[in-house]
Amino acid sequence: MSCVRFLWPVLALLLSACAALPERAAAPQRYDFGPPAAPAAVTAQRPTLGLRVQASPALEGTAMLYRLTYADAQQLRAYTQSRWAMAPAELIAQRLRSGLGRDYTLPPEGEGASRVLHVTLEEFSQVYTAPEQSHGLLRLRLSLLQDGRLLAQRELQLQQPAARADAAAGVRALGASTDEAVTELVRWLQQAR
Repeated sequence: MSCVRFLWPVLALLLSACAALPERAAAPQRYDFGPPAAPAAVTAQRPTLGLRVQASPALEGTAMLYRLTYADAQQLRAYTQSRWAMAPAELIAQRLRSGLGRDYTLPPEGEGASRVLHVTLEEFSQVYTAPEQSHGLLRLRLSLLQDGRLLAQRELQLQQPAARADAAAGVRALGASTDEAVTELVRWLQQAR
């Protein structure tokens, strides 16, 4: 009987220690732009265009970045519970291929294309101008090459407002900015023909 009296406090102590252990942190949410819009009719005769997309070193991982311009515009911060499903350059390349593929034949990795569009992703973040006000900011440097010779170059900066002050709204704003970039690119490439 004395053994049982001794075990109850030990058992109670063990149970309270288990209850005090921190809970396992939830896995981060993973985001992409969702499925692209339904493809439009493809023209039979399309010019070939190589597409290469790269990102600045700060954008090589899957972290979802934001800036608090009202506090420190030079500091890039990352959401702790939200991540991209793939690196931003891959997301952009995927959406560009989908959009440009309506007007151009896009060989893998630009193989065999004499005309190549080189896209450098320079900014891809949610920018907070106030604690409850933000927008998705996309900045691209575009270079159009013909047989290795520079034909045209342009910087494209687009932003779309975010509906709320959270990562999910930033994803939608950056997706809308990327879709707008596809439209601008098609227009620019048609002028550069």
